[in-house]
Amino acid sequence: MDVDQARTFLAVIYAGSFVGAASKVFVTQSTVSMRIKTLEEQLGKRLFERSKAGATLTPDGLRFQKHALGMVRLWEHARLEISLPEGYQAALAVGAQYSLWDGFLLDWLHKMRTNAAEVAIKTELGYSSTLMQHLVDGTLDLGVMYTPQARPGFEVELLFEDELVLVSGKRMSDWTPDRDYIYVDWGPEFQADHSLNFPTLSTPGLYMELGSLSLKYILKHAAAGYFPRRLVSEYLASERLHLVPKAPVFSYPAYVAYSSYADELILEQALPALRAIAGEQIQV
Repeated sequence: MDVDQARTFLAVIYAGSFVGAASKVFVTQSTVSMRIKTLEEQLGKRLFERSKAGATLTPDGLRFQKHALGMVRLWEHARLEISLPEGYQAALAVGAQYSLWDGFLLDWLHKMRTNAAEVAIKTELGYSSTLMQHLVDGTLDLGVMYTPQARPGFEVELLFEDELVLVSGKRMSDWTPDRDYIYVDWGPEFQADHSLNFPTLSTPGLYMELGSLSLKYILKHAAAGYFPRRLVSEYLASERLHLVPKAPVFSYPAYVAYSSYADELILEQALPALRAIAGEQIQV
């Protein structure tokens, strides 16, 4: 059995079908079928029940899942640790949605660099679906996101409730989207809520993907836009920014997802640090 077979097995679980798995591991459907067949022959057990609706795990497949996850994770950790610089003892791969880095995970990174300086940390950006796929693939150890998908063999833990509020560099008693409004893309959850609440604003005058740059623009040019409350709280307190009255507030619970078979590095260092930083967000 090799790592590609384990990755393919996990991809079938994630996609729910051999066809869907093929696009995720970038091979043909026949290659997926061959890898699963070979794996089943090596184990002497049937791992999936096939039907027109897709593929579902058998009891033996469910038992094998944790071993497949362990194989992929062990390989990824081995690959990372072989290339570790001198002085580092372990590696940790963490992914999150862009909006959860500023004002949250950057603080967590600082805490980890202070308290676990021997751990090399690799970071990535992505939406919830991509992050969950990478967790299943074993290329991520932790994923922080708004809408995690329930997957066998993974734990999902609520960290805090994130609020996106509309702020402006000018005081105003009423507001409608105008030339000073900046559409900041905070991901698919925000996109859906924004479209529902502002159906006529299909083409904003200024669209920006990077929240930190958008905030600098708004502060300098007295414009308006949506931001996580935790990012603008100090500017609201100093009255450099102002909440726009009667504007909808969008709330998104932020979660961390990780394998049920996570190693000690995650359970004893990374997760407690995440919970501590999340607790600070709740107090804000």
